[in-house]
Formats: sequence, C-alpha cells, structure tokens
Amino acid sequence: MRFDRDQFVADCISASADAEAQHAVREILARAVADHAGVLSALGTPREAGLDVLHRSPTLTIFAAKWSPHMNLVTHDHRMWALIGIYAGREDNILWRRTGATIEAYTAKVLFAGDTAALAADAIHSVTNPLEHFTAGIHVYGGDFFATARSQWSSESLTETPSDGAAIRAMFERENERLRCPEPR
Repeated sequence: MRFDRDQFVADCISASADAEAQHAVREILARAVADHAGVLSALGTPREAGLDVLHRSPTLTIFAAKWSPHMNLVTHDHRMWALIGIYAGREDNILWRRTGATIEAYTAKVLFAGDTAALAADAIHSVTNPLEHFTAGIHVYGGDFFATARSQWSSESLTETPSDGAAIRAMFERENERLRCPEPR
C-alpha cells in the first residue's frame, strides 16, 4: 500500500486526541515507516537538508527531516513529546540528562530505516547522520515545534542557550551552504 501523505497526517491528528496520544501516534508512524521504501517513494529522495512540514498546529507538528551526509545537530530539547520514524539512511542519537548546572551523555540509540523512537517531553538529545548519503525521517511532536522556546547546548562547553524553530531551520540552512561550498581539504 502506497504511503499517502494526507491520510498519514489525518491519522496522526485523529490519534493525537487519544488519552495516550504519543503511543497512539507512534503506532501509526511505525506502520508507515515499516514500508520505508514506500515512504521514500512518496516523499521523494532527499537532495538537500531541510524540514518538509506536513502539519503544524498548536497541538501537533509533523515534518519530514532530511539530514545531509555527516550532518550533526547540536544537543537540544523539545519540551514536548517527540517521535522519530526513519525511512532512509540512519540516525544516531546521543541521549543526555541534566546534572545540576550542566548535562551528561548517558546512552545512545541508533535508528535505521524502518525504526521508530519515542522521546519524552523532557528528553535531551543530539543527532548525527554518520553516512555518506542522506538520512530522512518523519518527526512528530506533541505541540507546535516551531513556536516553542527550547534550549540547545554548545558541543564543546555544554553551555545552555535558547533555541527555537528558527534556530533549528538556520542549522539546516548552514548545512546546505556547507554542501554547496565545501571547504578545501
């Protein structure tokens, strides 16, 4: 059965009204990315890093995230539950936790095409695409991802600074610039 973007969004919206919204939406996401080749065919092969927003409302955001080869996204939080379903490539997540005034890494999770993961509202993670080609995943959030103030942490000092949807989009724009103008070796 071919992935239908509009039906997927409608199903997620309906499931998000469930008392166990994250669990209900994860079931829909897992069914979708189980046919990861079908999702890739429907959403297209990634050609640049970015976020293709499928749905945005105060209670639910859905987008297809495309990670360029070797792209890293700094440690960040969401302040809402999140789901990740990979439909192409691989996504490496390092999970972090607060330890007083700083954070520390405590585990990692690798997601391959067809895998899903759930993150609690207080989760903190960093993301890497370790591959030579693009990675793509459907991300679902239990709120307005782009309007929610969040935090990100410096990769070197682990200093916490403000973040939001605009900051995340800027990271993807910088990544595309890196792809267009690679540094000489």
